[in-house]
Amino acid sequence: MSLDQDREAGWTAPVHTGVLVLSSGEAIFGFGFGASGAAVGEVCFNTAMTGYQEILTDPSYAGQIVTFTFPHIGNVGVNEEDVETVDLSSRAGVRGVIVGQPSSDPSNHRALAHLNDWLSARGIVGLYGVDTRALTTLIREKGMPNAVIAHAPDGVFDLAALRARAASWPGIDGMDLVPGVTASERYDWDETIWRLGEGYGKRNGAKYRVVAIDYGVKRNILRLLAQSDCDVTVVPATASAQDILALKPDGVFLSNGPGDPAETGKYAVPTIRELLAHKVPVFGICLGHQMMALAVGAKTKKMPQGHHGANHPVKDFTTGKVEIVSMNHGFAVDRDSLPENVVETHRSLFDGSNCGIALEDRPAFSVQHHPEASPGPQDSHYLFARFVEMMERARA
Repeated sequence: MSLDQDREAGWTAPVHTGVLVLSSGEAIFGFGFGASGAAVGEVCFNTAMTGYQEILTDPSYAGQIVTFTFPHIGNVGVNEEDVETVDLSSRAGVRGVIVGQPSSDPSNHRALAHLNDWLSARGIVGLYGVDTRALTTLIREKGMPNAVIAHAPDGVFDLAALRARAASWPGIDGMDLVPGVTASERYDWDETIWRLGEGYGKRNGAKYRVVAIDYGVKRNILRLLAQSDCDVTVVPATASAQDILALKPDGVFLSNGPGDPAETGKYAVPTIRELLAHKVPVFGICLGHQMMALAVGAKTKKMPQGHHGANHPVKDFTTGKVEIVSMNHGFAVDRDSLPENVVETHRSLFDGSNCGIALEDRPAFSVQHHPEASPGPQDSHYLFARFVEMMERARA
């Protein structure tokens, strides 16, 4: 039946209320959900099958529009416990979300709200009814595009303005996004991991004092540090080495975060170099891994499509084991730029990119992936124990 015949029969095509406009000018129409309005960002895809709420509240996604490859997004609703950004009142770093189909009403004992309402309350623009497989293929073949995601309930879009906005956005390469997600002031953390029927716990006493530099830290990282017998103090990304050393830490943690590491490194690297010079044990994750590499003289580079998912195989050369890990990054440490005093400890088995380093002359190591999971497997939880062992040796 033709569209004209459909109309004569009393049926009309649904009005497209959502659109993704790429910087190339291409417009991909669908249906909007969540917040109304428009947001500009870099489009990536995430292959995780669970944990969409944790992904959408991960500060590392600042400046990005997340496309989920898994079709059932929103089916367990949302709750108050799975938020990963520390500031519960703040908007998520993510600019927008794209899914294949809308979710039905959630059916889960932990669900407190529908994903649509939660996105709307947090100001996150959503788009559904598009071919996420085709969009993922585009990203695989051409890299992560800059784009504008827009939701207009009346279906009226100024496509010329949206195209101009997408084309003029400079992109994440060369952009420092940490100031928008880091803590504004120092605070202490004592919440531990979640257990079924108990919720989150509280640390009682501690053996080690850890200062965590917040480039966009996730809550579960802090929980695992507290669970590891650590008294945790979180400081802003701009904290000086003098301020950190004044807290007399047994170890310093470098957190995950968004943006171009080379830009954040302009103020973060001098601090890390001074901490390393004092031989304070240091452990870095994600952006913290990249900051560590820059601090010892290595370089970072932009990845065409990045790594975003909870099913990435990584080999730990220190044990010979292969782990399935959670990842979220669009930049990588250039292995060929590693200096002689740095050992590569982990490598991605997907594309061979660097995923971990350790210093031979300092008590310091870092990994590109997320050992805290949330979401994802817990294969790499041992890295927190490795950090504790390093602090214990430094005390001896």
